[in-house]
Amino acid sequence: MQNKNVIGYASRQLKVHERNYPTHDLELAAVDGVTKDYDVTIQYHPGKANVVVDALSQKAVSMGSLACLSVTKRPLAKEIQTLESKFMQLGISEKGRVLASIEVSATFIEEIKAKQFEDENLNKLKKKTVIGKAQETTLDAEGVLSFMGRICVPQVDDLI
Repeated sequence: MQNKNVIGYASRQLKVHERNYPTHDLELAAVDGVTKDYDVTIQYHPGKANVVVDALSQKAVSMGSLACLSVTKRPLAKEIQTLESKFMQLGISEKGRVLASIEVSATFIEEIKAKQFEDENLNKLKKKTVIGKAQETTLDAEGVLSFMGRICVPQVDDLI
């Protein structure tokens, strides 16, 4: 629900043995079915061990307290692998942790900068920029050509 309005429904046909289940159990089964796509970890911290107190942890003692609910969608790992193979270099540090930190460096931009020196048209434009004849183009300290603050992409088969 969002702003006290339902934003989506999920349902399936009941199996023969499920028709006799009470409503509460059917609703619980629906929640269980939706969360099967996620890796869920629920950690229980009783009493004073729970430093972060929220509305859920203030329920009756019989219900316990919920300190941490971490949910991870599985396709994220595939997306990271795709990014790593195409554009970025990812490094995970601190052994023993699932994910401590991610270092991202844009190898695609480095490749564009290197290929600028191979493009004849961009080299001509660089010479005009140095002389002062090309307007709105600039060269940075590394000799990379930019037009109106954006890096010029060379017309090389590998990049386009």
